[in-house]
Amino acid sequence: MCDALASTAHEPGVPKPDPIMVASGLQRSFGGLHAVDLESLEIQRHTITSLIGPNGAGKTTLFNLLSGFDKPDAGEWHLNGGPLVGIPAFQVARRGMIRTFQLTRSLARLTVRENVMLAATNQPGERFWHALFGEWRDIEEANREKARPLIERFGLAHMADEYAGTLSGGQRKLLEMARALMVEPELILLDEPTAGVNPALTQELLEHIIALRDIGMTVIFIEHDMDAVQNISDWVVCMAQG
Repeated sequence: MCDALASTAHEPGVPKPDPIMVASGLQRSFGGLHAVDLESLEIQRHTITSLIGPNGAGKTTLFNLLSGFDKPDAGEWHLNGGPLVGIPAFQVARRGMIRTFQLTRSLARLTVRENVMLAATNQPGERFWHALFGEWRDIEEANREKARPLIERFGLAHMADEYAGTLSGGQRKLLEMARALMVEPELILLDEPTAGVNPALTQELLEHIIALRDIGMTVIFIEHDMDAVQNISDWVVCMAQG
């Protein structure tokens, strides 16, 4: 456990010394099913927090709410003290929180390098006049250089110019993590990053997650492998029936 949490009481809802995210009263229902009914949650900065619980407990729905991919029925949450209620997913990412998905979402007909570069923010080529007059070229070259060490870091350099559709399931997980880091987030949400991955690559993914914390990021990850949870977590949150 990190030093910041060493003196924190091990009980649900306990205040954290320096929370990067605080959520309270968060609720989401689908008809008569209460998918999320969260009274209080604080995520300590620069730590790895594991979110565990049985299938259907509401873990991914909670991720969808926090990251702006879904809207709650009630409740609020803040990142670095700023409210995120009603903020769409792309703006949440710009504020420093990014997520990955249990089912990877790489663009199969783009190369690994292009997939990573695509995540860079403030690309002038996305705006008509900048694109028309070629003002995007210098930025694109800068993004190419920014993507290079990330591709190398996740062991994908030998496939940088291959279509993402040719990657294995585990390699796509690595690609999604590399792409997420192009945004330079403070907080990253990982939805079952080791699901369907062979044991050797699972260990590699866990080492990458630890490295994210070590360079100053905050990680929340959903995981069913209790050995993995015990090995790398600073704090564990258990969900059941929302």
